[in-house]
Amino acid sequence: MADREPVIVGVAETPLENGVVPGGLSPLQITAFAAKAAVEEAGLSLDDVDGLLTAGMWGNPGAGALPGLTLSEYLNIYPRFTDSTNIGGSAFEAHVAHAAMAIEKGYCEVALITYASTQRSDASRTLGGRPAALTFQFETPYGMPTPAGGYAMAAMRHMHDFGTTREQLANIAVNTRGWAMRNPAAMHRDPLTVDEVLASPMICDPLHKLDCCLVTDGGGAVVMTSAENARRLNKPAVHVRGYGESHTHWTMGAMPELSRLVAAERAGKAAFAMAGIGPDSIDLAEIYDSFTITVLLTLEALGFCKPGEGGAFFENGRTAPGGAFPMNTNGGGLSFAHPGMYGIFLLIEAVRQLRGECGERQVAGVKTALCHGTGGTLSSGATAILAIN
Repeated sequence: MADREPVIVGVAETPLENGVVPGGLSPLQITAFAAKAAVEEAGLSLDDVDGLLTAGMWGNPGAGALPGLTLSEYLNIYPRFTDSTNIGGSAFEAHVAHAAMAIEKGYCEVALITYASTQRSDASRTLGGRPAALTFQFETPYGMPTPAGGYAMAAMRHMHDFGTTREQLANIAVNTRGWAMRNPAAMHRDPLTVDEVLASPMICDPLHKLDCCLVTDGGGAVVMTSAENARRLNKPAVHVRGYGESHTHWTMGAMPELSRLVAAERAGKAAFAMAGIGPDSIDLAEIYDSFTITVLLTLEALGFCKPGEGGAFFENGRTAPGGAFPMNTNGGGLSFAHPGMYGIFLLIEAVRQLRGECGERQVAGVKTALCHGTGGTLSSGATAILAIN
């Protein structure tokens, strides 16, 4: 079984210029560039890929309705394992879990996980707005802005329950910007203060513009194989030690508790149990930051702090460069990039940190990293715990 242990051997992302992929590329073209770069980094080729995992919202309805079929045709690969699970931005942490199980069971030897979006070039937040169908009939007709409205409701409830302040939420954006300032690829690299966050336009009370993620293009790829195969490849193997996933609702009226992420609790508990470690053993965290409140709720759910303590957790630069808890070290969705579904970039950054490839923003001594994606409107959660020997 040790030889079939799942590992990550290649990662890549498509470079952006001011949040846009240059050249007017389509999501398929962006995917192809990222996929080719990731497999070549590992010392493989697309011909070696026999497992394909992808998710997205492009071309739907249309070619994107069956993304795995469309992508395999475009890349000219013939997978014997395929997965198009889409639970929002957490899909790619879930894909790591699914690929890991497929590799362990011998369903595939080389798994390629991909994502791409051109939402900034298209001048469209394609994930925003929902038709008034099913339980959306209780929200959309009454002016619920999606997705910001749901996150704002959760933030307001957390403030009510625990006394969390707008300044504490703003600290999250400020700390994350500190990492972006060390990342040449980040869209926003100017210094940021709490006052500037609070002075930015109100999007949906209590969330200001700088509490909200960017809208960018982007694409990325992750390549996985077995530990046995990895011995002959180019890069140090990053081991998948644990994983978990869950989801609880689609519309906010069905969320179990507004100030508590049940999906993240379940996903994190499963991942920590599989890895045989607890939060104290994590050197680095890459946490989905669609909004500042997303990060706060996630850290509480994963056990890095107790319920209600999330606001204070981010004070005094704790998650900023030089802080005791390095987090979102590429600048995150708040300052680096956010092409609709961000989860694959959590994995890419964690792998690079574990391999010691991050230059000015490199965290010293990283051996174990946790990635947690969030999807929908605080709807789904997926956790992956990665480590390097």
